[in-house]
Amino acid sequence: MKNIFTLIFTLCLASLTQAQNNSYWQQHVNYTMDIDMNVDTYQYDGTQTLVYTNNSPDKLDKVFYHLFLNAFQPGSEMDIRLQNVEDPDNRMVNNLGTKEKPIYESRIANLKPDEIGFIKVLSLTQDGKPVNFKVTGTILKVMLNTAIASGAQTTLKMTFKGQLPVQIRRTGRNNADGVALSMTQWYPKLAEYDFEGWHADPYIAREFHGVWGDFDVTLHIDKSYTVGGTGYLQNPQEVGHGYENPSEKVKKQKGKKLAWHFIAPNVHDFTWAADPNYIHDTKQVPNGATLHFLYKNDPKVVTNWKTMQDDAVKTMQYYNSTVGAYPYKQYSIIQGGDGGMEYAMSTLITGGEKLNGLVGTMRHEMAHSWFQFALATNESEHPWMDEGFTSFISAMAGNAMSDKPTENPFARTYGGYYYLVKSGKQEPLSTHGDRYNTNMAYSIASYVNGQIFLSQLGYVIGWDNLMLTLKNYYANWKMKHPTPNSIIREAEKTSGLQLGWYLNEWVNTTHTIDYGIKSVENNSITLERIGQMPIPVDVRVTFVDGSTADFNIPLRMQYGNKPTSAKVLDDWAWAYPTYTFKVDKAVKKVEIDPSKLMADVNQKDNVLEKD
Repeated sequence: MKNIFTLIFTLCLASLTQAQNNSYWQQHVNYTMDIDMNVDTYQYDGTQTLVYTNNSPDKLDKVFYHLFLNAFQPGSEMDIRLQNVEDPDNRMVNNLGTKEKPIYESRIANLKPDEIGFIKVLSLTQDGKPVNFKVTGTILKVMLNTAIASGAQTTLKMTFKGQLPVQIRRTGRNNADGVALSMTQWYPKLAEYDFEGWHADPYIAREFHGVWGDFDVTLHIDKSYTVGGTGYLQNPQEVGHGYENPSEKVKKQKGKKLAWHFIAPNVHDFTWAADPNYIHDTKQVPNGATLHFLYKNDPKVVTNWKTMQDDAVKTMQYYNSTVGAYPYKQYSIIQGGDGGMEYAMSTLITGGEKLNGLVGTMRHEMAHSWFQFALATNESEHPWMDEGFTSFISAMAGNAMSDKPTENPFARTYGGYYYLVKSGKQEPLSTHGDRYNTNMAYSIASYVNGQIFLSQLGYVIGWDNLMLTLKNYYANWKMKHPTPNSIIREAEKTSGLQLGWYLNEWVNTTHTIDYGIKSVENNSITLERIGQMPIPVDVRVTFVDGSTADFNIPLRMQYGNKPTSAKVLDDWAWAYPTYTFKVDKAVKKVEIDPSKLMADVNQKDNVLEKD
């Protein structure tokens, strides 16, 4: 009996361990779409067949779709938010006042019927049978005839009609650069269902979250238009436009339109842009992807778009070596949109009259192919994880490729954080992207505080550990949906330190770091923690004889210390407001954090120099 009990216990334990190891799951979609685009009316007719695999442990009796273009209508949630936020996005409003006293008017509020955006669902079936559905703003709710069991599939077929709005935000027609069609968020997109449930967020203006899957898309469009975007073109010899093999003849299709057939495996979105005046160039990344460049044949930008291309190749090589290999065979850099925005295998970028701006935007948007696309965080819930991490790695790339690299490429970034703290408008990074009170707080939190999350983490665990953490994070979480806990657990496993405190303090609170030098008496140095957020402390001491010594004071709750050449002192428990240590020579100067990677909000008391 004892042996039988032991065997049963062992089997149960093994089963439990296996279940824990396999606890992660994600849904899967397979889209087949056929789109007929009218370039004169900016309307298009579409059919969509969606095979949805329920890999969750739950039975699903409903599904949700995003109908993003419905946001570009007077009275939409996006429109009303523009009319009520104190600092609306200036791309989306008209200023009827002055710069000093602005009076903002929502551009959406004045759209005419032929200028608005819409996606109208004309019919929808589940496994061949009509289903009931309801549209509420930018969300389509579908009550299924038959619930989808765990592990089962269902096929949803839809016909729909869309209208591309006047360019206002990300998507739209005839943007400021004169690009005809920026087709982003243009199709009925199934909402994600994960361990948190459905993510059927209305489109207010922020970021996105999508289901991993495969896309098979055929676009019928006027023959004069060159198309670029997501996926691999399946019929280059039928469409030409710079995609064809020049040694083979293009087999021209009959009629006024070309059918562009794209396949995009294992992505969570599909985007395209088209214009009759695009130049199309390509560059090959050594041992990597083919880069496609599509931009207007405009003398003001052509030279800079061509000059940028070699930098794009070097940038992708940098990201490949620093984070991990880009997972697709092509990447398209396309003039379009309203600034810079990342999508599957592509980015849309405006401008080009200033080379530095064009290159900087390209580096940032390309970096999103790692931090947000391959590592598909929920941008709506955790915008700091894609914008912040992207800003971090693109800053490193820019510094590495600069003629004059600096020791700390993040110095200016910290200034943005200090400005936000001083403004009194800071909100926790855990705030949903659409729920920030101000655009300023959202932007600085996402781009700046998210970037500092990594640079300061390097201060906590050591720079080599940080870079190895990023590689491990990419290797273990690419093609998945990582969360904040995913990155911090990779940092813990890489460094051997306990870091839950860091994630909680920096992400879930607005606690600030503020350490100071309280006193230096004889050879005794006393530091004090003034701010609410604790952190390990690096100290540099300069002695009267001109020599220096570096010290590292670990935070007790991290249970260890980073690799360092400094002398490691006893740990400092968070509950104690002061910490005293002694040195063996007369002190001339004491400095907290000479690296300036610790986001101390008051650095006036970080240096004490004795007369």
